[in-house]
Amino acid sequence: MIRAIVGANWGDEGKGKITDMFAAKSDIVIRFQGGANAGHTIINEHGRFAFHLMPSGVCYDHTTCIIGNGVALDINKFITELEDVKAAGLNPHLLVSERCQILMPYHILLDTYEEERLGKNAFGSTKSGIAPFFSDKFSKIGIQVNELFDEEALRTKLENICTLKNLVLEHVYHKPLLRVDDLFATCMEYRDKIAPYVCDTHAYLQKAVQEGKNILLEGQLGTLKDPDFGIYPMVTSSSTLAGYGAVGAGLPPHKIEDIVVVTKAYSSAVGAGEFVSEILDEDKAQELRVHGGDKGEFGATTGRPRRVGWFDCVATRYGVECQGATQVVMTALDCLSYLEEIPVCMGYEVDGKVIKDFPVTHILKDCKPVLKTLKGWHCNIRGIQNFEDLPQEAKDYVAFIEQEIGHKITMVSNGPGREDIIYRNK
Repeated sequence: MIRAIVGANWGDEGKGKITDMFAAKSDIVIRFQGGANAGHTIINEHGRFAFHLMPSGVCYDHTTCIIGNGVALDINKFITELEDVKAAGLNPHLLVSERCQILMPYHILLDTYEEERLGKNAFGSTKSGIAPFFSDKFSKIGIQVNELFDEEALRTKLENICTLKNLVLEHVYHKPLLRVDDLFATCMEYRDKIAPYVCDTHAYLQKAVQEGKNILLEGQLGTLKDPDFGIYPMVTSSSTLAGYGAVGAGLPPHKIEDIVVVTKAYSSAVGAGEFVSEILDEDKAQELRVHGGDKGEFGATTGRPRRVGWFDCVATRYGVECQGATQVVMTALDCLSYLEEIPVCMGYEVDGKVIKDFPVTHILKDCKPVLKTLKGWHCNIRGIQNFEDLPQEAKDYVAFIEQEIGHKITMVSNGPGREDIIYRNK
C-alpha cells in the first residue's frame, strides 16, 4: 500500500507525530516536496527531534528513508541532521534520488536579499532559499545530484549560472558577485558528502511497488501553502498536495490508496498571508500559543512565535477536499483543555453575506470570521485512550467539526507522545 500524510491547513498541523506512527508500519518513507524551510517534531524513546529534511522514518531500523526528486536538497543541513540522528544512537538507511536538485548557497543569499528589498511587503520567508531554488529548477538552471559527478559539464553550467546571478546581484541587490571556482569547490564538497546515499530511486521504488511494500509519502506544510490552491502569493514554491507525491517521489498516481489529512484542534501559521480565524487579541493569542504544541506554538525551523487562531471549518473543509482525504486526523485536542468556552470559525462574512466556500486571496482579504462558541471541557484529557471516555464537551467539539468539514475524524491526538492517540472507526 502507498499512503500519503499531508496537512489540511497552513502547515504546523502536527504531521510529524502522525507520520512517525504510520512509519512504524511502513517499509519505505519518502519526503516528496519542500525543503528545509519547515520542520516536523517527533518525540519518542530516542528523544525529541525537529526534522527539516530527514524523513520521519529514520527512527525505525526496518525502514528505508528516501529523499525524493521533488525535494529541495540542502546537503549541509541533511548531513547535520544525519549526524544528530546518529548521535542519538540511530543508524538510518537513507537514499537520495539522483534526480533530486541541490539547494545552493546563492539560493539562500538571494532569498535573504529579496526579503530585505521588499521590506514591509516581504513574504515572511524562512530565508531557506526555497523560492530561488524552485525558480532555478523551472528555469532549467538548477543542479541535479547526478550532475555533481560530471565535472566538466558542471563547470560549464556554473559559468552560465554566475553570468545570470551576477547581473541580479550587481544591479538589483548591489551585493558581492559569485565566483565559478568557489561554486565548483562547494559542489565538490557536496558530492563527497552525499555520494554514499545517491541512488536511482525510480528503479528502487518500481521494484518496491511490484513487491507490495508499504510506502509512506511525507508531505511538508499544508493545503493553504500550495502554490496553486493556497493563499497565493503567500505560499511555498512546491505543491503541498498528496497528488504531487506521485511526481515528487516517482510513483504511479493510481497506487496512492490512503490519504491521511491532518488538522489541528485550533489553527496556527508561520509567516505572512491571509488567516481569517486569527486571534487578534494578543493576550488571548499568547495564552493559546503557550498552551499549544508540545513546547508552545513556536516554529520548528525559525523559533519565531506562530500566529494562532480558532479552528477554521471553512479552510479545513477546503483543505480536506483539495487533498482528497480518505482519513482526517485531529491533533492537539488536549491543548484546548484550559478553555471554558471555545470559539470555532464556521463561516466567513464578506460584503454582508456569509460564505462557507474558501475564496481566492483578494476576496479572503475582506473576510471576517463567523464564530460559534462551544462549551469547553476544562480538564486534563491526556492519557485517555477511548473516545467515549472523553468529556462530553470534547466529544461534542469533535462531532461539530466533523459535521462542518464533511468528513469523519478517524484519529484524535490528545498529547505529544506517540501513545497519546485515540483511534476511532472509519
